[in-house]
Amino acid sequence: MALACCLDEDAKQAVRRSRMIDRQLAQEKKNLRQEIKILLLGAGESGKSTFLKQMRIIHGKDYLEQDRLEFRHTIYHNILKGMKILVEARRRLQIPLENPKNESCGLTISSYHRDHELSPEEFHPFVDALASLWKDAGIQSTLQRNNEFQLGDSVPYFMKHMDTVGSLGYVPSKEDVLHARKATRGVHEHNIDIKGVPFRFVDVGGQRSQRQKWFQCFDEVTSILFLVSSSAFDQTLLEDRVTNRLVESVNIFDTIVNNRCFRSVSIILFFNKTDLLVDKIKHRNIKDYFPAFPGNPRDLEDVQAFLVSMFNSVRQDKSQELYRHFTTATDTKNIKVVFNIVKDTILTRHIQDIMQI
Repeated sequence: MALACCLDEDAKQAVRRSRMIDRQLAQEKKNLRQEIKILLLGAGESGKSTFLKQMRIIHGKDYLEQDRLEFRHTIYHNILKGMKILVEARRRLQIPLENPKNESCGLTISSYHRDHELSPEEFHPFVDALASLWKDAGIQSTLQRNNEFQLGDSVPYFMKHMDTVGSLGYVPSKEDVLHARKATRGVHEHNIDIKGVPFRFVDVGGQRSQRQKWFQCFDEVTSILFLVSSSAFDQTLLEDRVTNRLVESVNIFDTIVNNRCFRSVSIILFFNKTDLLVDKIKHRNIKDYFPAFPGNPRDLEDVQAFLVSMFNSVRQDKSQELYRHFTTATDTKNIKVVFNIVKDTILTRHIQDIMQI
């Protein structure tokens, strides 16, 4: 106390500021312990950003009309880019068009270049050509061979809704927003309060060029949700067009699950795109791509069990349970049910960690 009496007014203010900063730091540390930080990891096209959209719809600020309108130009680009890929793939695969008049429609679509955001008035002239091409048996035959080129999963969805999407007064629905695809660049954080508990979701681009940014997000992680495109067993990477996408996912998971930094972090596998997997195994044999597959290639449970075994096989420490769920990120009800289960797992682990501090 005697020392404090000897301080001049500036020094006293400095002491008060220092104590205030100390209190703020202590509160920040307390908040960090209470906050649930979830890192979303996985290869590109695995559905991480779609999952985040669902968290916003279910637990956060819903997408109002103005919010949904912001996705309109992305949807237009998804459609035109997708059809352009189909047109060019048809030519390369030498698949004949059912209607020769659609050659001119193909030229119209091939003329599209993304140099600005399209308005409904600018998109509308493409609608008839898009609809005519989609009905053509040659384009549909090309679509059946989509594992031989890089086509976004959302293209069939939007083409089936072209009557709505192609109208001048088009306003995207929430389901349209969930199907809209835009590659994640950099690190994006989203804070969502879920029943009084602050969750911070961190979404990082899954492409190879983006993965060096993952390491800057590893501090104070509560849980990792690792998303896998379960239907991608017959597809190759966009980056090199050689590496099998499922093999790439397993390799990434290997580096994460066996990283010493994550010994106390719950890692939960989301085998995503179950809806696409269900459809794909009807006409594509997983054994053609993974000869070691032991079951019935048309049986969903056999295929899913094999996928789980692939990821489980790279874990060095199998003393901990492997948490995994099969999901469809575009299905709000499915994600709501699954995340409620996952949330309880994460919170239980988090409480145990806090008790040890």
